[in-house]
Formats: sequence, structure tokens, C-alpha cells
Amino acid sequence: MVASTLLGTQPPVLPGRVLVRAAALFGISEGATRVALSRMVAAGELATSDGTYRLTGPRLLERQARQAASRAATTKPWRGGWVLAIVVAERRDAAERAELRDRLAAARLAELREGVWARPENLDLAWPPIVTSHCTIVTGAHVDPALAATLWDLDGWARTASDLRAAMAELLGPLERGDTSALADGFVTSAAVLRHFQADPLLPDELVPEGWPGHDLRPDYDRFDAAYRAVLREWFRSNR
Repeated sequence: MVASTLLGTQPPVLPGRVLVRAAALFGISEGATRVALSRMVAAGELATSDGTYRLTGPRLLERQARQAASRAATTKPWRGGWVLAIVVAERRDAAERAELRDRLAAARLAELREGVWARPENLDLAWPPIVTSHCTIVTGAHVDPALAATLWDLDGWARTASDLRAAMAELLGPLERGDTSALADGFVTSAAVLRHFQADPLLPDELVPEGWPGHDLRPDYDRFDAAYRAVLREWFRSNR
């Protein structure tokens, strides 16, 4: 709960009292929240100063950066080429193999075959060291565009996106009326949408099914998020 609240805040800094009240929306006691905050500080995930808490854990900060990039969904024109990451390192331990797979998946590549990862060349990708040290990167490769439908579960992503749009639409009216009873469900829905953004392969329009809901999910979320945050701010003010 604490991590999710800070992950959705820019910059990821909030007073402890705000985090306590956010947890109270879900029936979490102040004592339990304070214990969680102390443990996160001890684990290096948070830093505290003058009653405020800042997200500091490298993995959590990286997750927030990915979350922000996924929400922005910045792409570039696609000219038909693909980028391939071909694993060439021969000796890798289990931890290195797992990290490499995680990094390639986070960059929205899919495994074309064992040791060969691919995606359309429509994103500006910054390769972490483990990728550049273990892989050869090939740009402008020719891959059958029809493979996109087999590399990513586009229908499944679209169904979930449509369900999330419906969930936001159901909550939007109460939120825009200032109904604080929608805050708990709104928090859960918001977190689900942000996770789903990260699962979006961000493919060119030419490779997604007709009526792709990804184009509408983001503006829907912007409106939902603005309404949610307005109610949340008012709730915090009234519960000081």
C-alpha cells in the first residue's frame, strides 16, 4: 500500500500522516502502517526526514520510471524494421539469465526463439549493461509482421484494457461528484491500469487489431486520475 501510493506520486515524497490516512482507506491501522514504514526505511526502500518519506529503493524508483514511461507511451514512426537482441554470452548463471530476461521483457521485447528477442523498431530503447554485455543488438531486421500476434497476447491485453475502461467509467461519475466512498475502489483500479500500461507492447498501429483500446485507455485514465486525485486531496484536507 505504501509503495503503491508513492509510486503514483511525482515526486515520490509524502508526509507520513498522508501515507497513514491512505492506508486507512483500506482499514489498515496507523500502527501497522508505521511499522511498515519503519521496515521499508530499514530495508533501504524509503528515506525519512522531518516526518516525510521518500522512495529511494533502486528497484522501486526504476519501476516508477517504467510506469511513467508506460503511461506516456512515447513512440516514433515505424518504417517496418525490427530490433533484435541476440544472446551471445555462453556462460551465464541463473541469476544473470533471469535478470537478462527481465530486462528484455521490460524493454517490451518478446522471445522470437530461444536466445533471440525482438520487437518493432518504434521505441527509443536505452539498453542496460547486462543486455549490451550479453547480447548483440541488430536493428533494421526483417521479421514477418504477422508474428506480432503470436509474440504478444494482443487479444488478451485488449480485453483487459476494455474491462479497465469500463471500471474507470463506473467510478468516474462518483469521483467527479466528490464521493469519497469511491476512493478505495479507485485506488485499486488506478493501480491495475498502471500495471496494464506496463504490459502494453506499444506496437505500431499497423500491427495491432482494429479498434485497439490502447489508444483510448490513456486519455480515459488521465481524466479518471485527475478526478481521483481531486477527491483524494479533499479527503486528506478534511481528515487532518
